[in-house]
Amino acid sequence: MAVIMGTAGHIDHGKTSLVRALTGIDCDRLGEEKRRGITIELGFAYADIPGGERMGIVDMPGHERFVRTMVAGAAGIDFVLLVIAADEGVMPQTREHLEICTLLGVRHGLVALTKTDMVDAEMLELARDDVSDFLKGTFLESAPIFPVSSMTGEGLDALREAIAEQSRREPKRRSDLFRLPVDRVFSLKGHGTVITGTLVSGAARVGDEVELMPSGKLSHIRSIQNHGQSLEEADAGHRISLNLHGLSVEDISRGDVISHVGAMRSSNRWIVELTCLESSPRALRHRKEVHFHHSARELYARLYFYDRDRLEPGQTALAEVHFSEPVSGVFADRCIVRSFSPLRTVAGGSILHPLDSSPRRNRISPEMQVRLLALPTVDDAERISTQLALAGMQGVSLAELSLLTDLSQKALDKHLQAMSGRGLAFCWDKDSRSWISAQGFEGLSLKALEAADTFHKKSPLQQGMAKGVILGGVGSTVPAKLAHYVLERLLRSGKLVAEGELVRLPGHKVSLANDQQALKDALLKAHLATPMMPPNHTELFAELNITLKQALPIFKLLVQEGTLVKIREDLYYLYTSMEEIRTKVREWFASHEEISPGDFRDITGISRKNGVALLEHLDKEQMTMRVGEKRVLRGRKS
Repeated sequence: MAVIMGTAGHIDHGKTSLVRALTGIDCDRLGEEKRRGITIELGFAYADIPGGERMGIVDMPGHERFVRTMVAGAAGIDFVLLVIAADEGVMPQTREHLEICTLLGVRHGLVALTKTDMVDAEMLELARDDVSDFLKGTFLESAPIFPVSSMTGEGLDALREAIAEQSRREPKRRSDLFRLPVDRVFSLKGHGTVITGTLVSGAARVGDEVELMPSGKLSHIRSIQNHGQSLEEADAGHRISLNLHGLSVEDISRGDVISHVGAMRSSNRWIVELTCLESSPRALRHRKEVHFHHSARELYARLYFYDRDRLEPGQTALAEVHFSEPVSGVFADRCIVRSFSPLRTVAGGSILHPLDSSPRRNRISPEMQVRLLALPTVDDAERISTQLALAGMQGVSLAELSLLTDLSQKALDKHLQAMSGRGLAFCWDKDSRSWISAQGFEGLSLKALEAADTFHKKSPLQQGMAKGVILGGVGSTVPAKLAHYVLERLLRSGKLVAEGELVRLPGHKVSLANDQQALKDALLKAHLATPMMPPNHTELFAELNITLKQALPIFKLLVQEGTLVKIREDLYYLYTSMEEIRTKVREWFASHEEISPGDFRDITGISRKNGVALLEHLDKEQMTMRVGEKRVLRGRKS
């Protein structure tokens, strides 16, 4: 597996000269860099390690004005070579670069004490002691210190051997999420747009369809190169350049991310675990605007703390970060915060939730805040459980869980199936492989049942409600497939009962007050009195001294019970009468090809006005079909 080494240290401490002495490659490629004798942009080199592996090297600028460029380079390294000049010792950017590497999660490295040809033995020993004292309490406390001279070659062989040994540490990287943060973009004559970056995870292949985030623009990879060598495929840990089809230089900015189509998401806010450096001159304030660095990207952001107004030096807390523009990240990515005035590194941390879908901070309980802060140290199953719990009643797709946990889809599938078997999670959409926690499902189920209960209390005369009432009760922001999944599970479990097109609670029964029962009996009696000639509503309501508003719920109940059949708004027939009418019509068609309104009146004795309405009703039932002024039996073969 390929690894990347980065150089870090104060300006003019000999980082670029040391890389040139070690590899023969001059990382200063710009004319201005050569004129001024300082590194401005990131430089790149490589070293062939015994055993056949090629190690990438990122040479980072040391001037304080180019710290943001240094951060872009340091974000992709596996170990650091901290360079300190023997004639100057520890300087401001030495400290800041080491702090940045620490905040970015770099945990291994070496120390080169350069320019030994510029000092005598006593001065060299003092410099070594000074560096040892400086490194106490840092991740480089036990790192070997190599006195070297790029001019004379002294100590270079020992340093090369130590670098080769360090490069054999295999970093943990994902294999299934292709992600390349862009640190350079340029146009090459005859080839088009080329981008470079460190492949932090996954693999890139010539011909792959890719997506540029956060813009979402699509492209495909024409060619891949690694330090001048053409490749068909490159895997994580390589410094590569990609020739992209259909994108111009203007389409791409430093910090954009190249990934496979649909793999990444862009967001305007993240939840992060943030630590204020002990060396910070002041506390970080709630709502403070800062320079935010993630991978190769720098952007303005504002910090919102969950449980405090200030983050004091040395303290760690949960923060919601709001960005000036969309950005793409993955759980456990590291980030750097720099203040505006003075312009310096003041904090850093780890991404806990890189998607906009997280609840706002005032809706996250103290218990969930504790779980979020513990995410970097918990096992994979607990990490998945926490992110599912945070998704709540919205659920989350497998692709999103991949970003929220930094686990491969294979590992996610394994854990989710185990959780499903224990009833801790449910897959509610097999197409997108979307999941919801048991707590989230129970919350949605409760909302659905409350909606049903509310409906029954509001409409006690109705036997049930349309499914849309339940789906609406689940919540308008809940995905439609998830709402339907909840409804189907409730029906399957018997917590809801379906009768035809209606749904009800299993214990619900129509309950009529005494006056309503009397009205029901009166309406039914009126229809039973003249089965083939239902009463006129105006006359009937006047006789019973009721209004249409009072009568409609009773009519609806009688229809739901199957006692009456609604023909039109003011005309209802007994179900038994309708069966008799259908029988007479079928008997007519046994010896006739068609039926007219007059024929219908003759065989039923029903007036023409009601007869036309009944014939139209039979058309809606698809028993008959109108042809001109007559009807034919639907489905009859001629």
